[in-house]
Amino acid sequence: MRAILRTAFGGPNVLVIREMPEPEPRDGHAVIEVKAFGLNHAELHMRKGEWAEIADVSGIECVGVVKSCPGGEFPAGAKVAALMGGLGRTINGSYAEFTRAPVTNVAAIEADLPWADLAALPETYATAWTCLFRNLEIQRGQTLVIRGATSSFGQAAVKLAVNAGAKVIATSRTRERFPVLEKLGIERAELEVPDLSARIDEAKQLDAVLDLVGNSTILDSLRMLRRGGCACLAGWLGGLAPIANFNPLLQMASGVYLTFFGSFVFGTPGFSLSDVPLQQIAEDVAAGRLEAKPSRVFRFEEIREAHRVMEANEAGGKMVVVHD
Repeated sequence: MRAILRTAFGGPNVLVIREMPEPEPRDGHAVIEVKAFGLNHAELHMRKGEWAEIADVSGIECVGVVKSCPGGEFPAGAKVAALMGGLGRTINGSYAEFTRAPVTNVAAIEADLPWADLAALPETYATAWTCLFRNLEIQRGQTLVIRGATSSFGQAAVKLAVNAGAKVIATSRTRERFPVLEKLGIERAELEVPDLSARIDEAKQLDAVLDLVGNSTILDSLRMLRRGGCACLAGWLGGLAPIANFNPLLQMASGVYLTFFGSFVFGTPGFSLSDVPLQQIAEDVAAGRLEAKPSRVFRFEEIREAHRVMEANEAGGKMVVVHD
């Protein structure tokens, strides 16, 4: 099979297409013929050597067709999505014609959609849904701030929250991106700044904050919440540097909650992928109730250009790669 191998740490040029053996069947796993896969910033960090666990073949998610599944959890020919479970980290991932994933990290996703459209869903929508409806427990009518909302993850969260009846205030680093967010049905857009809590009218009244900017803004996000409100840290658009001299006693308001979600826990006890309604999300997209098309679609052979666009922040949404 053809696979995209990382030959060293560095820029997009270290990604090379080469032949390698197909993954063999294994109990507790499904071998999947990859039809398309989404691109994620995590894979950029892996390529550059900034991640602790890095496999030779990157890719943390895909959609495709089951080729074999010794345990019978999925029949051969089933249309599925796969994400995490070590893909791209401890085991070779989805940047290939075939991959092998733990069955705990595979989900049926039958829908009348092109492979490119299906590939825009797994990682982004599974993570956004879990943050909103499990960690933050968002309810209809509540007011939510989504920081970093123009990212592919952020836009997915905005769409899901608006569809659920939440009032969404969304942030972007540039005003030029406000129209993108306004088309998604938000209450309004705000310029993303480090001291947003001092500038937003709803400070101390907000039910929740989904912070995708990361460690550089999470303390400020906590300052925006009402008593009993919750902030979920789930992204690092502002960089991976840790919170300097973090002291909860001095820096956290009383009566507010901080939670964290990282999609690497999908498939572990308590975070079953089957808990995420990916099938319903795909059906909503197919029926036009949810818009989730990829912003850019690349061919397998265009992986270097895809990474260049991702690193230059030119994506404008979720990018996917499809096999011809």
